Amino acid sequence: METQNYTQVKITTADPSALGLFGLAMVTLVASSQKLGLTDGVSFILPWAFFLGGIAQLFASVLDARHNNIFGTTAFGAFGLFWFGVGMSWLIQLGAFGEKLAADADPKQLGFAFIGYLIFSLFMTIGAMETHKVLFLIFVLIDFLFIGLALSSFDIFYEVTHMMAAVAELGIALLSFYGSAAIVLNTHFKKIVLPIGKPFGIYKKIK
Repeated sequence: METQNYTQVKITTADPSALGLFGLAMVTLVASSQKLGLTDGVSFILPWAFFLGGIAQLFASVLDARHNNIFGTTAFGAFGLFWFGVGMSWLIQLGAFGEKLAADADPKQLGFAFIGYLIFSLFMTIGAMETHKVLFLIFVLIDFLFIGLALSSFDIFYEVTHMMAAVAELGIALLSFYGSAAIVLNTHFKKIVLPIGKPFGIYKKIK
């Protein structure tokens, strides 16, 4: 009988979190500039919303799925799709799909979408507690962002809630840049260059 030998090849993929966080950082940085009144309009936010907020995070989501990381897969996937939804909403408001569709737009419907994402963000914040502290702080700011976006969409204390969303979004950008840099440099140099903080250890034992 002929004996057959098999070679098993293990294919590994790099941690995609740095790319996902960079995509989040870029789009929130540009978007926050408009909310803070530093820039005008959303036309030049759209490319960053689709390519960095959308595609980069969806790509990170797919790679995290290969790592069997349900938290990263869900987080990057959901927020990647969020930016596609927001980008399409802006295109509708700008009249890219016709004046009739633009005239029919009701900002309160976006408010309900923001409430849905707030619910999502709240339970993901609990999950982030057992990832690392930088990610946890990012999700806390995301919670405040969606609170501000939802309330301002319903015209509730608009000036205050709009500014809350703007400041939270800028904070998300800065922390995401830091988190992305930390993952790249810590992995590249195989030592802690930028600390990100250990998990809280409330729901999972820290090894």
